[in-house]
Amino acid sequence: MALYLGLTLVPILIGSLAAVSCALLGNFLVLRRQSLMGDAISHVVLPGIVAAFVLTGSMSAIPMLLGAAAAALLAAAMIEIVRVYGKVEPGAAMGVVFTALFAFGIVLLEQTDTGSIHFDVEHALYGNLESLVWLAGIEWAALIDPIALSDIPPQLPRLAMALVVVVGFLAVAWRPLVISTFDPTFAAAAGVPVRLVNAGLIILVAMVSVTAFEAVGAIIAIAMLICPPAAARMMTDRLLPQIAWSVAFAILAAAGGYVAAGAGVALFVEGVAVSAAGMIATVAGVTLLLAAAFGPRRKGAKA
Repeated sequence: MALYLGLTLVPILIGSLAAVSCALLGNFLVLRRQSLMGDAISHVVLPGIVAAFVLTGSMSAIPMLLGAAAAALLAAAMIEIVRVYGKVEPGAAMGVVFTALFAFGIVLLEQTDTGSIHFDVEHALYGNLESLVWLAGIEWAALIDPIALSDIPPQLPRLAMALVVVVGFLAVAWRPLVISTFDPTFAAAAGVPVRLVNAGLIILVAMVSVTAFEAVGAIIAIAMLICPPAAARMMTDRLLPQIAWSVAFAILAAAGGYVAAGAGVALFVEGVAVSAAGMIATVAGVTLLLAAAFGPRRKGAKA
């Protein structure tokens, strides 16, 4: 059972922390009709992360965040240039810039020598969740052993801290965030710092995307920002229950997807390896499909 703790529960916990952090913020993106903002951010940060890795040679959190911030600023400037000088509408300009930057990030990553660090195109998309095991956690005594605890994958405390920051932001900015989400015009008239709140939300989405990037890749970050909140929206029309539903769906996708990628798939097809990140995203998509089909608040359902 202790071996199960180190080899299975730790990756599931890492995936769940990333999923819950994304889902909490994704609720407000869904309600603001900005669901694709998470997709856009995940595309934009890639070249910044790769550039930071090239310059520093490490996957430390601070350089990654700084690189992602620089990439976001570059993207904003490029969008404005394309919009003004190309005379195209903002949506088209954003689509061109986001796609171009993501493609540039992939090309840059392919040309980068990562040495012994697991950082390549495959890990950028699917993450590295299967290898984030706690080899020292083969005995329950490891839970109180400082030496064994120091061997825990660093992604675990990073994602735990990211979740704490997200929860802290929601607790502190709850009222202005809710008001500006449901009625931004009234919020501005009432003196709510709408732009500051919006900026804080987007910054946290970028932070969570970057923090989750190495562990779970871009696919899970995108899926968790959209699927659990969208599924939760079909279960209730009240905000707090929606958030609770989204957290439950996120944990279900992370745990169920990881197990299904391992033992679950082996029950049907022997010797087939399935990406944990891909299966987690698949479970999240199936959850959304079921909520769309049977959720009490789906379109056309009786109240």
